[in-house]
Amino acid sequence: QVHLVDSGGGLVQAGDSLRLSCAASGRTFSSYAMGWFRQAPGKERDFVAAISWDGRSTSYTDSVKGRFTISRDNAKNTVYLQMNSLKPEETAIYYCAFRWGFGSPPSPSEGDYAYWGQGTQVTVSS
Repeated sequence: QVHLVDSGGGLVQAGDSLRLSCAASGRTFSSYAMGWFRQAPGKERDFVAAISWDGRSTSYTDSVKGRFTISRDNAKNTVYLQMNSLKPEETAIYYCAFRWGFGSPPSPSEGDYAYWGQGTQVTVSS
């Protein structure tokens, strides 16, 4: 069992930055890939970014490349999502997720993730 707690969301203006955090407990965090997804009102949950167990490999959806950075601190059992130059259309609930599979690579597929955080609201005003 894995327990994930998302935090760091808030209300910001377009162009501002936020850093989301996801603290994990319950299993050896450092051996598993992690991801961030988001769900805007009335829409499906979409992939944002993912990171391998050792942080050496990352993956991003095209719309956030160059603005968002996913990272992890295995000593703190925490994964981060640094979001810069935020846009109003990125208003959503952001969820972190834990991927099964020892040493698994980052994945954009929601079905590859077994545990999810409760979500943190990010609102970007224009």
